[in-house]
Amino acid sequence: MAQAIDPANTFRQEAVELLAQLETTLLDLEKAPDDRGLVDTVFRALHTLKGSGAMFGWDALAAFTHHVETTYDLVRRNELKVSKELVALTLAAADHIRVLLDTPDQADKVRQNALLASFRDLAPGRASAPAKAAATAKPKAKTSSDDDARTFRIRFRPGRDIMQFGTNPLLLLDELRDLGTCTVTPITDAVPPLEEIDPTACYLAWDVVLTTKAPRSAIDDVFIFVADQSDLAIEEIPTDPEAVRERRLGEILVERGDAAPADVEEGLSRQERLGNLLVKSGKVSGDRVASALVEQQHVRGVAKSKEVTSSAATIRVPAERLDSLMDQVGELVIAQARLMQQAMSLADPLLKSISEDIERLASELRDTTMTIRMLPIGTLFGRFRRVVHDLSNELGKSVELATEGEETELDKTVIESLNDPLVHLIRNAIDHGVEDARQRQALGKSPTARVLLSAVHSGAQVLITIEDDGKGLNRAAIRAKAEEKGLLSPGQELSDTELFSFIFHPGFSTAAAVTSVSGRGVGMDVVKRTIDGLRGTIDIASTAGKGTAITLKLPLTLAIIDGLLIRVGGEIYVVPLAAVEECVELTREQDHRSAGRSFLNIRGEIVAFIRLRQLFEVEGEPEAIQKVVIVTFGEARIGLVVDQVIGQHQTVIKSLSRLHRDLEGFSGATILGDGSVALILDIPHLITFARDRETMQRAS
Repeated sequence: MAQAIDPANTFRQEAVELLAQLETTLLDLEKAPDDRGLVDTVFRALHTLKGSGAMFGWDALAAFTHHVETTYDLVRRNELKVSKELVALTLAAADHIRVLLDTPDQADKVRQNALLASFRDLAPGRASAPAKAAATAKPKAKTSSDDDARTFRIRFRPGRDIMQFGTNPLLLLDELRDLGTCTVTPITDAVPPLEEIDPTACYLAWDVVLTTKAPRSAIDDVFIFVADQSDLAIEEIPTDPEAVRERRLGEILVERGDAAPADVEEGLSRQERLGNLLVKSGKVSGDRVASALVEQQHVRGVAKSKEVTSSAATIRVPAERLDSLMDQVGELVIAQARLMQQAMSLADPLLKSISEDIERLASELRDTTMTIRMLPIGTLFGRFRRVVHDLSNELGKSVELATEGEETELDKTVIESLNDPLVHLIRNAIDHGVEDARQRQALGKSPTARVLLSAVHSGAQVLITIEDDGKGLNRAAIRAKAEEKGLLSPGQELSDTELFSFIFHPGFSTAAAVTSVSGRGVGMDVVKRTIDGLRGTIDIASTAGKGTAITLKLPLTLAIIDGLLIRVGGEIYVVPLAAVEECVELTREQDHRSAGRSFLNIRGEIVAFIRLRQLFEVEGEPEAIQKVVIVTFGEARIGLVVDQVIGQHQTVIKSLSRLHRDLEGFSGATILGDGSVALILDIPHLITFARDRETMQRAS
């Protein structure tokens, strides 16, 4: 059974997008207050929120938004200037609209009244215009001041069940009247006899001719929620004098598709009024002729115009359906691997051919499904402009946020998990990293600090970097705090990478005082745990007096990865292929020579290695010729000594049970073609676990 569409939920989703667009545009407007395009975008967003909110029952939201919209109508008419105060007030109003949208019962009336009073103060003596003032305005003759107005023909036939979804088409026509001089002609040719009328259905259509100074997008916004379920055509009509003189009724009817050219020619040959002849002959309905005459009177003729129809290029799909689809694709990949193994064991050419076809189709389906789940990271980056704006004002610092690589795509699950870590990193960069304007000028820097948020693909990973041009990390303070907490022995030698990693320990902070922004040593711990949960890594680079760059390395997806199957003893494991650099042999003689040292010389470079047989406490003798899988870990290269490298495997990641979730060194499991389970190695944690174990053994 098809799932019913919830109009309220549809409006809520659209409103969230409109509020995000509104916030982004306001931040741009603060930097470019004279940009008329940005002012129009703000006005359209507010207008759509107001109109759609009233249509779907959010009356309080619509009423509040109307007052904000009225203020920006003054801006559009050059009666009010854009200022930082106005932008800040509108951002606060957007926050209140979010409350009215999500939890209207908890809306703070005192705050709402204060906001409305502030808007009134910006335009003293102005009373908000009635919502329907434009609807009652009489058409006026076009004057020289109307030179920038454009005329549109709008043919609107709503879907038969439009009113069942909570939409009143008459309200849409009222919104069109708000945009300018408007003539509306109802089309009744689809109305059935009275005894056949369904009282819940809409049988009417409307032809509208609108002259407006608003952009075409303002008309699209009126129909934003009904375009998919309606026949809608919007065409611009030329109104230059030459076209007005030359166009006739017959040409208008033909251009609109209401009459055939042959019928028009026949009517003209009879030397009688064309409209009367066409109606008498039954070739065109009276409504259609009346509508064409109205259009002719409105603009005195039209040229052949470009048809612009609103078509559905995208569809909305609930996230849980994508998750379910991804799970089923994962099961298909597992079943295909079992089929391939069976085909190889039976040596049946026909079965092998079928299995290869299914493998190809499963691979294409996997890639398509993963692509559907991908979102541009710009959807996440846009949220932080407001964070930087508010935080820089709170701390009294001038900071601008720059972004690069917004088009870089990442799995939606990863994007959803990155909001909190990036907020913590940006807040730390502004609070601890960058100096105030006076200090920066004394150091010869620009008074406005710069925080760069960038993303780029790197193989099967995405690198997200948060970089500032501040004072850099204080090595001495980090070392002193680490020694104070017992994490580091006095005088112990550490690389910068190892030293900087201490800032991710729980409760670790070098701040001299706790502020409302940071200083408790909690934020960076959250960052580390979240990135670890996403099977990612963190790199830190810092130069004193120049700034700090923190790079998050994350997998493209959390569902399916390419892995390398290895065998240690009698067990099979999976190494994520993105971490594998190369494989080399380790003979028994080389193993004996390296006993106690665990180092290999690979083309002149010393590489440490870990014997997985010893780490996993596997009994029995190793193979005569073992293999070393060289993996990358941050900037280091580490070797994993295994008994056998089996080959590449498309790995569907399954979460470990609650009993095994805390196992060190494993990020999940997968099911192989024979039905057996193989654990997936978590390279960073595995190496950390091996180092800690070696340290304990040496100490004992």
